[in-house]
Amino acid sequence: MVVEESRLDGLTRVEYVKSGRVAHITLDRPDRLNAMDLLMHEELTLVWDDFERDDELWVAVLTGADDRSFSVGQDLQELSERVRAGTAEPSTFGSRGKPGWPRLTERFGLCKPVVARVNGYAFGGGFELALACDVVIAAETASFALPEARLGLMAGAGGVFRLVRQAPYRAALGHLLSGRSMTATRAYELGLVNEVVPPEALDDCVTAWVEDILRCAPLSVRAIKEAAAASLTMPLEQAFRTRFVWEERRMHSADAQEGPLAFVEKRPPEWTGR
Repeated sequence: MVVEESRLDGLTRVEYVKSGRVAHITLDRPDRLNAMDLLMHEELTLVWDDFERDDELWVAVLTGADDRSFSVGQDLQELSERVRAGTAEPSTFGSRGKPGWPRLTERFGLCKPVVARVNGYAFGGGFELALACDVVIAAETASFALPEARLGLMAGAGGVFRLVRQAPYRAALGHLLSGRSMTATRAYELGLVNEVVPPEALDDCVTAWVEDILRCAPLSVRAIKEAAAASLTMPLEQAFRTRFVWEERRMHSADAQEGPLAFVEKRPPEWTGR
């Protein structure tokens, strides 16, 4: 089956391709190991905005160009130039007031699933992007690190907060305090990665995960993501009492009726997302 593809024009740092229900987002600076400069952040905001509002898109795949790097995070060359010019402002947690806000790491209301396809280095902001995704598939050659402490910086795009939530506290703090990197296998052992595969199997593995997600009702997927994230720090009783936006939409949707009917009638469900 031929799937129609479309692109968002005018991007120079990010490749954005829509293929059926899937948005393919590629950090596209392979000569700089996909380091993120201010222009890339600006372009990524356009991409995430479009992904959120396009009802035809149900899942995104985020990756880096070339096999060497997912992303090594902030473009330190650009930062150094601003330091020398005296235009670098003090920075801390979050990107509010900076180009590209809100970045993926702060799009707390994004309930469409995002799959990270991690190839090579995922350092600094690159690791923080992966931590902000919902499913992470890594090549055996991938490696992860938050080396900001070695640079006098802070993992301010959520790395400090997400790593200690997603990995055992002492293991997470050890990596944060030392800046040590971890292999893809170690990231899997810590629960930070869903699956680790040989580099040549990476695309097939990502495709299999995307296809499984697309087999599910899109409103169910979004309701699950929203409820899981929002209830993470809630007492269990409060979580049961909370009315979640996407769950309200799911429970009153046509898809909530289509699923059981399709099962009983022994046919594939026809999801509408409405």
